[in-house]
Amino acid sequence: MNKDDLRQKLMDEGISHSDMAPDPVHQFQQWYKEIIDAQVHEPGAMSLATVDENDQPWQRIVLLKLFDEKGFVFFTNYESRKAGQIAVNANVSLLFPWHILGRQVKVTGQAKKISTAESLKYFVTRPRGSQIGAWASHQSQMINSRSILESMVDKMKQKYENQEVPLPPFWGGYRVIPKTIEFWQARESRLHDRFIYSRNEKGEWRSDRLAP
Repeated sequence: MNKDDLRQKLMDEGISHSDMAPDPVHQFQQWYKEIIDAQVHEPGAMSLATVDENDQPWQRIVLLKLFDEKGFVFFTNYESRKAGQIAVNANVSLLFPWHILGRQVKVTGQAKKISTAESLKYFVTRPRGSQIGAWASHQSQMINSRSILESMVDKMKQKYENQEVPLPPFWGGYRVIPKTIEFWQARESRLHDRFIYSRNEKGEWRSDRLAP
């Protein structure tokens, strides 16, 4: 089945409360598998929204690398703009724009740094070029030209020639610990299906249907 036919099938079928898993992470896992099976490029691409000290919202696309019952993990430079904003206000939101299947998943929660051990476990799996790039780029800082970046890359290549690239002390992961997770399925005539999971103080989830 091609992507257009699959999208139409999902729109025709919709989703009901009885279709949804009791745990939203299990529901996300199911939808994530379906978007991977549809061979969509970068299925883990998600919009991360943060707010700066002046209450100005910012957005950018980052890549989901890990997820489990504890939350959704992405990696970045801890000296980047987004990291600085998270340090001021840890409340963030994520959006997975799987529009090719007529779906979205929206997450709200708090971003917290993961342990150095967790970051290292992921860092060693990255291509060597990406490891070098993490050292070479002072993310979000202004530079006069690309040649400065390329020169820094060359410098790092020479520094770590014939040895493993270590984890930079300024680089690692954040885990977004969800408070709400919303699943959105497109339907005809804008009568979309929306279900939001909310977590109470005991950590228990409940789900409700929202008007489109």
